[in-house]
Amino acid sequence: MRVGYNPNKDRAQQPIDFFHQVIIPVYIPNKEGYFKDSFQILKYCLESLLRTSHSKTFITLVNNGSGADVVDYLAELHRKGTIQEIIHTDNIGKLNAVLKGISGHDFSFVTVADCDVLFLNNWQNETYKVFEKFPKTGAVCPTPSSKSLKNFTANIWFDLFFSKSLYFSKVKNPQALEMFAKSIGNNEMYNDIHLSKYLTVINKNFKAVVGAGHFVTTYRKEVFEENNLKYSHFMLGGGSETDILDYPVVKKGMWRLSTADNFAYHLGNVEESWMKTTLETIQPDETDCLESNFLRPIQSSRISFLLKYQLFSRIILQKRIWRFALKLKGLSNEEVKKYSL
Repeated sequence: MRVGYNPNKDRAQQPIDFFHQVIIPVYIPNKEGYFKDSFQILKYCLESLLRTSHSKTFITLVNNGSGADVVDYLAELHRKGTIQEIIHTDNIGKLNAVLKGISGHDFSFVTVADCDVLFLNNWQNETYKVFEKFPKTGAVCPTPSSKSLKNFTANIWFDLFFSKSLYFSKVKNPQALEMFAKSIGNNEMYNDIHLSKYLTVINKNFKAVVGAGHFVTTYRKEVFEENNLKYSHFMLGGGSETDILDYPVVKKGMWRLSTADNFAYHLGNVEESWMKTTLETIQPDETDCLESNFLRPIQSSRISFLLKYQLFSRIILQKRIWRFALKLKGLSNEEVKKYSL
């Protein structure tokens, strides 16, 4: 039996003050083997996020089947109001957890991050600057990589192939590239030329690096709108990140870029002394945040997508054409050989 009238019926949602959502799936089932240090690394991650995020950041944590200690820790953060949302589910995989976090919200920016990211001061404002300076941008990673220039970037190459605003620049923070390579257990990921030069776009004196990674990236909300992908069959990998995080960006005519300097670290699953030391240097970010009203609509069409992505990507990645493109953008013959390794 129902008595009375529900006061929320036909009532419009009240506007909220947040415009940037951060979604972090958390899967730490135990403290053994691979996950031995993961709980402590999660604490580094969330503490750094809380210190470096502005007041208009809506933090969503998706408990993806974690153990009781982790669940209690996340619940306490939510109880204190430190985070805005916690979603509990069984282990449904990273991307399905991300989709749950996006659902039911409408924020201008959505950051998708792993739970082993150490956020550094200014990561948000530096990310916003890339969106502002390059209006076609749909995704920005705060950790640049000199090896991201091929991945879902054909539309950038098409737009700027003969432009002087696309060229190789000196790597601003080569040590950060080396630290990322170490964090994924691949010390040989970058050779000397990768640590020396990366492909950049420039607007006046402002630079961004071509391409973006996965472990922490901020997207315009339009990337996830009118998207029929509601479920991934993979727990992790298997093309799930490509289908949900990469492909929609270029399909909507947007660019994938990274900041020129490094504003986050990948921690991996083993605690090291530098992590705590670095966290202690991070100060609460009290700087005024940029608003999102600088975003402009991005025009896209199926014909443009077919031409710039599906056709041009096949052309430019042919060996001779690719080497010509690298030389055109500022590499010597010897550097081209090393960059193609």
